[in-house]
Amino acid sequence: MSKEGTCGGGYNNSFALIIVLFILLIIIGASFVGGAGYDGYC
Repeated sequence: MSKEGTCGGGYNNSFALIIVLFILLIIIGASFVGGAGYDGYC
């Protein structure tokens, strides 16, 4: 997948994809911590 992205889209496209995935990871992590909390996780 990364090989196809580097060959077709180039570095700029793969860099944007990494940024989008990173933002999604932050949003999912923040909503998970805010919703469940460390106290309610156990």
